[in-house]
Amino acid sequence: MTQPAADSAPEPTLEQAAMIARVRRMMLIAGLTTALGVGALLVVIGYRLFRTDGSTVTSTTTATLPKGAKILSTGVAGDRIVLTLDVGGSTEIRTFDAKSLKPVGTLKFASEP
Repeated sequence: MTQPAADSAPEPTLEQAAMIARVRRMMLIAGLTTALGVGALLVVIGYRLFRTDGSTVTSTTTATLPKGAKILSTGVAGDRIVLTLDVGGSTEIRTFDAKSLKPVGTLKFASEP
């Protein structure tokens, strides 16, 4: 009768073999799920990097101001461009849509008599 080598493991029992098979199956499922998640993440990143939905639209628009008007300040508020003007000594605020550059509104200030 020969003795098993010191570094060889004994044969697993039926319960142990079933447990090892179950662990291998769970590891396979976890590995496939991880690979699927990483693949989906790479697809989303690639889609966002390479899509072109017209986000770089360029347009040239000339806004006419009253004669002698001076721009005092400019600003952005949400999706609006705001200009503060000095028109002949009175203050006026004009707003434009940031995407289309079309005038949206005008606010004029007057002194009380």
